Amino acid sequence: MERDAVLAIILQQIRTVVPELENQPMGPGDSMADLGVDSVSRQEVLILSMEALNLDLPMVQLFGPRNIGELAELLHGKLPA
Repeated sequence: MERDAVLAIILQQIRTVVPELENQPMGPGDSMADLGVDSVSRQEVLILSMEALNLDLPMVQLFGPRNIGELAELLHGKLPA
């Protein structure tokens, strides 16, 4: 799976969890916090994204990315080869 496909899954999950952002332009440089996604919703986005990618990771491994693109890169790197 390409990194862009992982990014698309994350963006889809953000729009699912926070319907107010459905028409909001978003890209890899945006952070969920800057988009107004609260911490509970961010966790839900992470869980749904991992489910869509068939990943089972401890949440602590997902700390660090500063924006959606870095999160996509992190998740992409955890996918089996």
